[in-house]
Amino acid sequence: MDVLPSCPNLRFAPSPNGLLHLGHAYSAWKTFTLSKALSGRFLLRIEDIDVARSRDEFITAIYEDLAWLGISWPEPVLLQSSRFSAYGQAFEKLDQLGVLYPCFATRSEIAKAVEGADAARDPDGALIYPGLYRDFPRQDAQKLKREGRAFALRIDMQKALELVESRWGTDALSFIEQDEGGQQRVVAVDPMRWGDAIIMRKDVPASYHLAVVVDDAFQGISYVTRGRDLFAATDIHRLLQVLLGLPAPIYHHHRLVEDKDGLKLSKSEGALSLRGLREAGWRAREILARLENLG
Repeated sequence: MDVLPSCPNLRFAPSPNGLLHLGHAYSAWKTFTLSKALSGRFLLRIEDIDVARSRDEFITAIYEDLAWLGISWPEPVLLQSSRFSAYGQAFEKLDQLGVLYPCFATRSEIAKAVEGADAARDPDGALIYPGLYRDFPRQDAQKLKREGRAFALRIDMQKALELVESRWGTDALSFIEQDEGGQQRVVAVDPMRWGDAIIMRKDVPASYHLAVVVDDAFQGISYVTRGRDLFAATDIHRLLQVLLGLPAPIYHHHRLVEDKDGLKLSKSEGALSLRGLREAGWRAREILARLENLG
């Protein structure tokens, strides 16, 4: 297993598919502030793995917005689009462990297979995959691939958990969560509630889940600060860390910045951007004061 560095490394890792809003600013500020308190390093990572949606102008805007807030970082900035070979190596290791399989089912086929209001859903609200291709013969899968059928690579969750239990023990599937006051507790993960999660799609070289654990290990990230909406995702991340022999950072899942209706700020919902606030006359110190009041 890799060893975390003695100097704490923290990271802010936005996706360049839109402009940063107050929620991003809060996460960046929390990470930057904690890095200073720990005498560590604040690293910036651009999660541009979805090259179809990423835009260079949004990367530039990320740099400008963070600098405007007084947040600095060492160069070079890591771009996930430069890490595809590393993700490929991780896939190969998981495949050698026998925990991956190709799935050719469409969303409509999955929905039809589990139709009903009481269908099981994962923590993000998506339908739990019913295992349509879990035991599909390998030669038949190869034939469909040659025919150009779109597929995703899924992790056989039951098989993966059985492997972890036999090799590392179930105690390995836990992580340390640090609260706002710095108190730490051990949290046991429950990857099964995600079902056979997607680890790679044909059109994207890695899932968020795989890329984030591979890159956190590569950058020696010892503290991960991110929103509470990603708390459940740590189930999958810790499982992948164990399977790949990667270290487990300490996690802090902070509160979310919400709109007037109590909903999480979102790019897709048109949350007011930092650039928009700046153009409306807000000053950086006013934004930071608002963030500090959130705690």
